Amino acid sequence: MPWSNQGGGPWGSGPKGPWGSGPQSSGPTPPDLEDLLRRSQDKIKNILPGGSMGGKGFVLLALAAIGLWFFSGFFRVESQELGAVLRFGKFVRTAEPGLNYHLPYPIETVRTAQALRVIKTDIGMRTVDDGRRGPTVRDVPEESLMLTGDENIVDVDFSVLWKVKPNGLGDFLFNIQAPEGTVKAVAESAMREVIGRSQIQPILTGARQVIETAVHDLMQKTLDDYGAGVLIEQVQMQKVDPPQQVIDAFRDVQAARADLERAQNEAQTYANRVLPEARGRAAQITQAAEAYREQTVAEAKGQTARFLKIYDEYRKAPEVTRQRIYLETMERLFGGTDKIILDPGAGGASGVVPYLPLNELSRPSAQQPQTRAGGNQ
Repeated sequence: MPWSNQGGGPWGSGPKGPWGSGPQSSGPTPPDLEDLLRRSQDKIKNILPGGSMGGKGFVLLALAAIGLWFFSGFFRVESQELGAVLRFGKFVRTAEPGLNYHLPYPIETVRTAQALRVIKTDIGMRTVDDGRRGPTVRDVPEESLMLTGDENIVDVDFSVLWKVKPNGLGDFLFNIQAPEGTVKAVAESAMREVIGRSQIQPILTGARQVIETAVHDLMQKTLDDYGAGVLIEQVQMQKVDPPQQVIDAFRDVQAARADLERAQNEAQTYANRVLPEARGRAAQITQAAEAYREQTVAEAKGQTARFLKIYDEYRKAPEVTRQRIYLETMERLFGGTDKIILDPGAGGASGVVPYLPLNELSRPSAQQPQTRAGGNQ
């Protein structure tokens, strides 16, 4: 019998309850269990043929329950998801997006994860959605401030694009407890290690690609050692600056280094211009000296050879050679001058010897066209 038919409930036959107060007349009464069972049996009898729960009725109920049990194995995987089918808690296979089937519970179960979507994890910054101004980026200094190899502090904000490895869904679901937190921690650790091995000047200028590649490789190696089933797609450095407190001093240092590089480039340009000119002049002087030496030596050899030949002829015929040398010398001396020949043996005469001046005869014929040209003017 239900407690409502027993006047006082299970704590006695009196009208009071366990805390000394009787039942409230206005409160709801508990349902009658026997009445519910009776009504359920009546409904089943009305459904079954013959209106009785015989052996056939139990068979039909069992078949319907088995059918519903098998039908419960159908499940759907969304377009960006993959399903991990577990058999008695052990990962056995991966279910692709769409309608799939697994053996009904408790034999097999399924767990889904966003395995086909590329996930972006930000380190050193957070995107805050402001209702009036829209999304804004907030800096997180406890994540972004890092120490370089030359003991300087640099503010690095970067993002990591990653997804689940192909055929790595089981590792992703069961080898790491918090995938996004693990990837974030590994990314921050890898970046700090790479920055700690680098100098601040390359970090602030042109070494971003090298740093991104080094962080990518280090993250992938670490996650593979964890068996995380995560594939790092890309590491993107968003901002690399000195800390806000010393950024003015860093700008002054950068300007001084730029001036130093400019002065060095100008000096190198001047050296590149002056040195070739000096080398050219030196080469010119050297070549002129070589030419003068060759010319002098050649002339000396020629004079020597000429002297030796004349000496050989002189040894054969001294008088003839002496007279010839005298005549050639006189010809060389008086060849270009006006000459008057005097003969001292002419007696009482004047002694002037007439001769035919061939050079004088050739001069008027050369000057005649000029005289005619002057007369025509």
